[in-house]
Amino acid sequence: MTLTDTLLSAADGALRTLFAAPRARRPNPAAGLAPLEMSQADKAEAGALMRVNHVGEVCAQALYAAQALSTRSPALRRHFEQAGREEEDHLAWTHQRLEELGARPSLLNPLWYAGAFGLGLAAGRLGDGVSLGFLQETERQVEAHLASHLDRLPAADQPSRAIVAKMMDDEARHAFDAGKAGALPLPWPVQALMKASAKVMTMTAQRV
Repeated sequence: MTLTDTLLSAADGALRTLFAAPRARRPNPAAGLAPLEMSQADKAEAGALMRVNHVGEVCAQALYAAQALSTRSPALRRHFEQAGREEEDHLAWTHQRLEELGARPSLLNPLWYAGAFGLGLAAGRLGDGVSLGFLQETERQVEAHLASHLDRLPAADQPSRAIVAKMMDDEARHAFDAGKAGALPLPWPVQALMKASAKVMTMTAQRV
C-alpha cells in the first residue's frame, strides 16, 4: 500500500467506527433474551457499564487497525484483520444494548479511538513480537475488566450479561492466539501503566 492508501484506509476505518451503525457478522448472544423488570437505578448502572464496554470496542477497532497497518507480515495482517472483525461484532452488540437501555455512547469516543490508534502504531513500530505482546496484555486486562462487570451488572439484565460473557470468551481466545503467534511478554512497568490508563478511561467513560 502507498502512503496515500494507508492514510485513506485509516481514515475510513475511523469514520466507520465512530459514525456509522456497526453491523455484526455473528448472531447477538442476547437475541431472544428478555430482561426482567429493572429499576431506573439498575438501568443507569447497566447503561454506564455497557458504555464502558462500548468504548473498549471502539479502542479495539483502532488498535487492530493500527497493528494491521504496521506489520509487514501478510499472515499477521490477516490475523489482526480477522480479530478486528470479531471485535466489530462486540461493537455492534454493545451499541445495540446501549440503545435498548436508553443510554448513549461516550462523547469522548474520537479521543479514545485516536489514543488507541496511536498506541497500536507505536507498538507496531517496535516489531511484531512487541505488537503481539501489547495485544495479548490488552486482551488479558480486558478479560479481567469484563469479569468485574459481570459481578456488577444487575442480575435481571440477562441480555447485557450474555453479551459480556461472550465477549470475555473472545478476548481470552485473542490473547491465546497472540501468544501462539509469537507475543513477547511486556515489562511489568508497561503492564502497570496500561492498567492505570485503562482505569482512567473506565472511570471517565462511565460518566462522559
